[in-house]
Amino acid sequence: MAEKRKRGDRRDGRWVKAPGLQTVMCYLLPKRTDCEVYLHDTIDATELVKYLEEKNANQDYKTTIFHAAVTGLARMVKERPLMNRFIQGYRMYERDEITISFVAKRQFQDGAEESLMVITAKDTDTLSSISRHIVGDVKEMRKSEHATGGIDELLDKFAALPRLVLIPVIRIIRWLDFWGVNPKFLTDGDPNYTTILASNLGSIKCPAVYHHLNNYGTNSIMITIGTLHKEEVLMPDGTKQIRDVIDVGATLDERIADGFYFAKSLKLIKYVFAHPEVLEKPLGEPSGFSYK
Repeated sequence: MAEKRKRGDRRDGRWVKAPGLQTVMCYLLPKRTDCEVYLHDTIDATELVKYLEEKNANQDYKTTIFHAAVTGLARMVKERPLMNRFIQGYRMYERDEITISFVAKRQFQDGAEESLMVITAKDTDTLSSISRHIVGDVKEMRKSEHATGGIDELLDKFAALPRLVLIPVIRIIRWLDFWGVNPKFLTDGDPNYTTILASNLGSIKCPAVYHHLNNYGTNSIMITIGTLHKEEVLMPDGTKQIRDVIDVGATLDERIADGFYFAKSLKLIKYVFAHPEVLEKPLGEPSGFSYK
């Protein structure tokens, strides 16, 4: 249950007192794009691939590696709450909800429109529930070649405004964003206001890349997931094996936590991929991963 709002809180986050260094950084480096740190790693997905093959053989819809990645990211944020923080208006806030957004193509062809989608992860969610949610939302979205509502339709309306009108309107929106008083119809469904913005580049056979953060909104983490491929890996026992791996690229706002915290968060993701049965645990239950 969310805590009662107090003075200084925003609708989308609770104001938290940051350590001295982080507080000063909010003033010295107020722009999120000035505080980007980049992370690239290769994650062993061999056990996850086996798990998904068995899972998909017994259900009428397909659970993908991207679905597993979204679930794993939600668990990481649940167990590592500093990853759910953001900086806006020179202050640090922490969200009550875990939200993961992504962009889905309406059709896999040049010129096809894209739709913005947001998953809100709850404590009761598992890989199965999140997978069904994503499959259902994407299927519903692809029934039409054009936006049918929500943030996509709103963006189309803004884009239709004359330049002399759009410029002051955007300035007002950015001012409202700074003070955390943007109306819900502007922020609901907007990936710039989610915990993690993920990009499934593997679906278009593209490797992981680094994607910039945005100064608008509250999003502090951008993650791209590349194509599943085979690679020779040096195992803990010194042998070499051909394994299924995925490249991951991440861009983070360094002000929300330190490198030590980021590194442990990555280790949890690797643990989940190596022990995919954890994905079927409700997010509210501990993964069992030891951070020692």
